[in-house]
Amino acid sequence: MGAAHSASEEVRELEGKTGFSSDQIEQLHRRFKQLSGDQPTIRFPIRDPVCLIYLCSRHLEQCLAPRRNACRVAELLSLKENFNNVPDLELNPIRSKIVRAFFDNRNLRKGSSGLADEINFEDFLTIMSYFRPIDTTMDEEQVELSRKEKLRFLFHMYDSDSDGRITLEEYRNVVEELLSGNPHIEKESARSIADGAMMEAASVCMGQMEPDQVYEGITFEDFLKIWQGIDIETKMHVRFLNMETMALCH
Repeated sequence: MGAAHSASEEVRELEGKTGFSSDQIEQLHRRFKQLSGDQPTIRFPIRDPVCLIYLCSRHLEQCLAPRRNACRVAELLSLKENFNNVPDLELNPIRSKIVRAFFDNRNLRKGSSGLADEINFEDFLTIMSYFRPIDTTMDEEQVELSRKEKLRFLFHMYDSDSDGRITLEEYRNVVEELLSGNPHIEKESARSIADGAMMEAASVCMGQMEPDQVYEGITFEDFLKIWQGIDIETKMHVRFLNMETMALCH
């Protein structure tokens, strides 16, 4: 009975920290055990990241696409082999970024840079909580905090060197990876999309710039401005909790 009471206390504590219900925590624990091979931690790099990629990739692909050039991106990706239809999950264009995001100390709230060697179940829940849907009982302040946390997670995926700023080169790298699954899009086209989006970001965040003025990159405050009015809450949520896809991870 003592062990059962202790387990119940632990679940309640996790509920408070992550906002997940006890049922959701139980479902995610089964996923965690699959990923870890019934071990207490998942080590970096993951030997078989397919299940992890499946959990998050569709949400993150949609969110990482250039916001201001959305129509141009949609036009290019309407071709037959767009990145949402990559047949083999192991070939997912942002595979490495998804895996690294789970071990990023910034997302784990354990530091300002670097990757953890391993994550335990609580760490796993911390990462998955970024994808938690908005609860109807949340007040405006809680909704805004949840939105900001989701955007901070995305910002970290762009900001690969953890310096608090998304440079043009970092932005290009993300866009090139996103579009790498489409054989009809050349690297130069991807760079043009990234360059155009960065120029528009500078316009949104800086206004009219002087000819000799240099935009050094997107800060998190800039990132919030760029995403203003865009519904991140429905684009980045844990739809996979319905368990219909469990078989894919066996």
